[in-house]
Amino acid sequence: MRKFDTKVQHLKYKVLREVAKQAWNDTLLENILEIPKIIVPGKHSTMRCCVYKERAILGERVKIAMGGNKNNPNVIEVIDIACDECPAAGYEVTDSCRGCLAHRCEDVCKKGAISFDHNHVAHIDKSKCVECGACAKVCPYTAIISRTRPCMSACKIKAITMDGNKAAKIDNNKCISCGACVYQCPFGAIMDKSYILNVIDLIKKSENNKKYKVYAMVAPSVSSQFTYAKLGQVITGLKQLGFFTVVEAALGADMVAHEESKELSEKGFLTSSCCPAFVAYIKSAFPQLLPYVSHNLSPMATLAKYIKDKTENAKVVFIGPCTAKKAEAQLDSVKPYVDVVLTFEELQALFDSKDIDITTLEEDVLDNASYYGRIFARSGGLSDAVTQALKEQSIDFNLKAIPCDGIEACRMALLRKSKNVLDANFIEGMACVGGCIGGAGCLTHGEKNKAEIDKYGKEAFEKTITDAISVLK
Repeated sequence: MRKFDTKVQHLKYKVLREVAKQAWNDTLLENILEIPKIIVPGKHSTMRCCVYKERAILGERVKIAMGGNKNNPNVIEVIDIACDECPAAGYEVTDSCRGCLAHRCEDVCKKGAISFDHNHVAHIDKSKCVECGACAKVCPYTAIISRTRPCMSACKIKAITMDGNKAAKIDNNKCISCGACVYQCPFGAIMDKSYILNVIDLIKKSENNKKYKVYAMVAPSVSSQFTYAKLGQVITGLKQLGFFTVVEAALGADMVAHEESKELSEKGFLTSSCCPAFVAYIKSAFPQLLPYVSHNLSPMATLAKYIKDKTENAKVVFIGPCTAKKAEAQLDSVKPYVDVVLTFEELQALFDSKDIDITTLEEDVLDNASYYGRIFARSGGLSDAVTQALKEQSIDFNLKAIPCDGIEACRMALLRKSKNVLDANFIEGMACVGGCIGGAGCLTHGEKNKAEIDKYGKEAFEKTITDAISVLK
């Protein structure tokens, strides 16, 4: 049985599945207004104030499932009408306020934002408050607390604020498209744009005119997903969808580890380029460190380039856990090689839109990469792979790697490097906690996924990076 971590994910999946089903049948445009009614058929199946608001929100979800706002370059979008249930963020005085005589909160507030009513109970003037937290620190009853919206709490780079209507607002200049806010929003008011229609279009055209072949490139984190079936059945299911063949992005990881290790030894210091959210963060927050970012493309783009160089009219669809990959695919340096990016959530919707029950299928084989390429999916895996690549190429270099598990750890390492106090010569940056297995586009999240990745890596036929990439020559 398929599993979603939250009901929000399940709702998102139902929209994607219905949009895809209509697209396969060429009935999407004529039935687009009916999709919200199909998903919420009656007034008793809504969690909003009324069925009409729920359907209006679903209409916005359908738009995002069809590619979203074309005028917004960000792959993450806010559904304003769905963002209305969270309390306003900031410091608030609770019922624990005793109306004491000390008034320490008033004394410490430099902006004059604290006042008192006739019962001596404190109140905070939001127009004056600068959220410094000084009042909360001095209150002897801890009666002043900070309320943080889930999306703002999830966004560690502070790219989310509130607009005049109290809805979430994303600063595109700061946002790294990691999708943490997408996963954490309890009302599904923030979503990643879907390009599922582009995939369906590619597959249908390839079946009709046979002019090109559509490759499905799956991220190694696939081994921790679709837990209700076997990986070999997922591969067969992809081919039943209409993909010409399925390849491992982990082979691209082997290729990157091989080249990145040489680049590191030549330059003496390097940060990884595999995580697009990490690279985007360097661009926005630490631009002075951009020269240290590896010049290698990510494993996704590296393998896609190889496929297109070797195969005429090939189309490449990357399938993984990452919303930031959708943004990476729009970069000028990547756009020629990667045609579309799907998440695992979207792949599940694709399977079900064609009534493909993968648990009933025969198992196919997926074996293109080494153990080291496959463990790129979890934090520390890239550093292990670079260590192995240095060893296999007999490169004499004393690697001092710092694997950064999550964007906060990335920030600390980059900050220390910017101040020349970092005792390391290689920063492995992973924006999501746990690495790719913690990506917003996963069906499931959890610590057990790391064990699944290591198990999957040990099952690789090729035991070294050199053996894995030797087939490319």
